[in-house]
Amino acid sequence: MDRISFITHHSKPIMVVDLSHCEPKEILLLLDEAQHTIALHQRDSLLTLGDMTGAHIDRAVATRLKEVLVLDRPFVKRSAWVGVESVPHIYYENIKSFTQREIPTFKTREEAMDWLVQE
Repeated sequence: MDRISFITHHSKPIMVVDLSHCEPKEILLLLDEAQHTIALHQRDSLLTLGDMTGAHIDRAVATRLKEVLVLDRPFVKRSAWVGVESVPHIYYENIKSFTQREIPTFKTREEAMDWLVQE
């Protein structure tokens, strides 16, 4: 299964970064792939959805996630996350503080995608 993909929701493309049920080593590889993919797009053009359901987020992953979120900021128009219950609260707060980005969280992918595509 490709964990970085594009889906269409209400005629708009959304980049899905599916980290669900991944271990740290796999997440680090996926974050590198996501960063590379995002950098190929025009500035302020991407809608991104991160799914962290059941992902094992450790300190190394949280640090790399902060770096990627800062570097991808020029390319991303809106981001949303689902499954953040698996992210330790201290890491989540630190990521928001470090990146100076508010990334809303949702219970389901459907809710997140609806929010992403609204004008």
